[in-house]
Amino acid sequence: MPFVDRILLSTVAYRPPEEVFPYVRSFTEYPRYTEHLKDVAVHGDGDAGSVYDLRLTWWKLSYTARSRVTSVSPPESLEWQLVNDIDARGEWRVEPEPGAIPDGGPTGSDVEAETPSRIYFEAVYDPYSANKDAISLPRFVSLDWVVEKVQPRLLREAETVVERLVADIEGRDEPREVELTVHEMP
Repeated sequence: MPFVDRILLSTVAYRPPEEVFPYVRSFTEYPRYTEHLKDVAVHGDGDAGSVYDLRLTWWKLSYTARSRVTSVSPPESLEWQLVNDIDARGEWRVEPEPGAIPDGGPTGSDVEAETPSRIYFEAVYDPYSANKDAISLPRFVSLDWVVEKVQPRLLREAETVVERLVADIEGRDEPREVELTVHEMP
């Protein structure tokens, strides 16, 4: 990848890594976490080599991204790579985060884990590597215009996915206000 953008963010979930990782790994649940992902088709068992077709919609555009799991190391890491139309790869990483509960922070049922976890989401991509023929653009709409409009939304989407994922992990009906740490953004 010659020119790349990177999103790296993290947050704490009040469950141990062994309880967090199955949620991170369950791509078929992801449409619940974002309005732009409509459905996920699975080809494989979730281990390395499995392929997920992620049908996305935004504005007047729809696109199916094909993602391959390249490495799985439960309960620490799941690496992925897009295999069609754009150069992109990333990782979900889960690490123990002892002492992550601040003074005056969540108590009782909110903190059932002996060791909370820090969940990292990373995506590295080249927005200009997109195959222009893969997306049917409306007349007079350029790929550059689409990239310009989508770029700022990617970080917000990543934040939304992580917040809703944490709500699922912690068994909440509504997402709690999570503190997201943005380590890097485009």
